[in-house]
Amino acid sequence: MMKIGKPFNELQKEAYFHFIENHKQYTDFNILGLYRSLLENENLPLEEKLEIRDFANRLFQKTFDFLQLKDPLTYMKVVHLGMELTKQEESAFWEIIKKNQEKILKDKKIKHRNFGTYSRHNCGYDHCPYNGLMVRQGSYFKETSICFRSDEKRDEKIKKAKRHSKTKREWKRRSRF
Repeated sequence: MMKIGKPFNELQKEAYFHFIENHKQYTDFNILGLYRSLLENENLPLEEKLEIRDFANRLFQKTFDFLQLKDPLTYMKVVHLGMELTKQEESAFWEIIKKNQEKILKDKKIKHRNFGTYSRHNCGYDHCPYNGLMVRQGSYFKETSICFRSDEKRDEKIKKAKRHSKTKREWKRRSRF
């Protein structure tokens, strides 16, 4: 097995195509790194970035679709590479991503939602000592999480249980007399 030996964002178009075609031969080939490098690579013009993205999508479409769940911001930027979005278009696309995330989780029968960017602390402050720290789902240090409209609300379940137990107690008091 071979190693690529340099970051993706320093490569030229021909090198990208070579590494994508022969990705199984390289032990340090990272598909997420490949897509992120398209955003970071300043050596390539936009047309070449789009060509590389389309070529990579032909081989890694399932992984690219899973990127919606793992790193939705990178997914959105790669899909709209070179395009300027209005706020309305951006929010509509986020809704599509949310629906796709829910579908992926349901199809793969995944119960937890601790994936990629959702599993690490990232408050946006460069000096924060917790940046990059892996956090448990529902933790105090958690900054973002995946929420869907179809989710059951825990608070309502707890309130319903308390109401139910209260009516049970009142019924028992009435039945004694």
